[in-house]
Amino acid sequence: MIKHSPATASATAFACNLFVHLAEAAPQRNTFISPASIALALAMVYNGACGDTRRAIARTLELDESDTDDLNEANAALQQQLSQLDSHIQIAIANALWVSDTFQLDCGFVHTVEHEYQAAVQTLDFAHQPVAQIVNDWVAAHTAGKITRLIDQLDRDTLLLLVNAIYFKGQWTEPFNRQLTQDGPFTLPGERQIQVPMMAQRSKYRYYEDRAFQAVALPYGGGRVCMYIVLPRPDVSLERFIHQLNGKDWERWMTHFSNTEGRLVLPRFRIAYEVKLNNTLKDMGMGIAFDRRADFSAMAGDGAHLHIDEVRHKSFIEVNEEGTEAAAVTCVSMMRASFAPQKLFSMVVDRPFFCAIRDERSGTMLFMGAIVDPS
Repeated sequence: MIKHSPATASATAFACNLFVHLAEAAPQRNTFISPASIALALAMVYNGACGDTRRAIARTLELDESDTDDLNEANAALQQQLSQLDSHIQIAIANALWVSDTFQLDCGFVHTVEHEYQAAVQTLDFAHQPVAQIVNDWVAAHTAGKITRLIDQLDRDTLLLLVNAIYFKGQWTEPFNRQLTQDGPFTLPGERQIQVPMMAQRSKYRYYEDRAFQAVALPYGGGRVCMYIVLPRPDVSLERFIHQLNGKDWERWMTHFSNTEGRLVLPRFRIAYEVKLNNTLKDMGMGIAFDRRADFSAMAGDGAHLHIDEVRHKSFIEVNEEGTEAAAVTCVSMMRASFAPQKLFSMVVDRPFFCAIRDERSGTMLFMGAIVDPS
């Protein structure tokens, strides 16, 4: 079992906490996010924060406030490692900052985001250049066209945009046979049934079950990255499962998976998701970063008082017989402050379920989803 760093444990705790907040706020709809994208964007912001603002962001990200260098080094190493996977898995991570020509970034902050996060920093005339189009073109280019529109227009007081994009494409180690896919029932909340394409496969999987759920790991390529499908028991709703989800339990579950022969039936699905994270992040403890008390003096080179105006996240996933394609983008806009498994199992995913795409080496949660309606 690979031992993960404290930074990974913090990231997993943050990922689960954030996901629970979002899924519980809209239990009847699909939720799909990239915790890694959101955490990387907020890590860049964290590097520019001071005082109470810095402490609030650290608490939200489940960080030890003293380990900024460790955090930056871990994020730099993660981005480097994920760019060097096998030929059946593609992961691309990109960061960028667009800065108004009326605002000057702190040189130390620029050095950090350029060297530790490989971020492209560009100064633009926000008043006269088509900033929204420039950002949207960058997003489309770095998500293989899966996300083409992130922002419509800028607030006239916007001084800075920090954006992270993640693109993932992975081929199953054992693809599903398309000839075995057929329409089958999927039960939505409220017991209403719909017909959806159901993929089927029998193989040996890494599998775990307890009284609350069944879970299976589906590897991509050489197995460095896996999708985890977690199906709550019929008497346990997805909503109840999510309410109890936390980082410590997740890491404990990861140690209990074992190779088990079984049959898996899984819906084919394609989902797009968008959410504004302001209220969620405020509820998680970093409300000060959004108001005029915010202190981002380690970011502002000209002494300007900044606060976060908006944190927006968009994502996409498609799961089919060949594998998975997923993308996500996170934008932070800132403005001046004014039990043991059985020998044989059967797992038919015909009701709402949870899924996650995880890098097995680092333990990083790349994507997480609550699939309520796969249609």
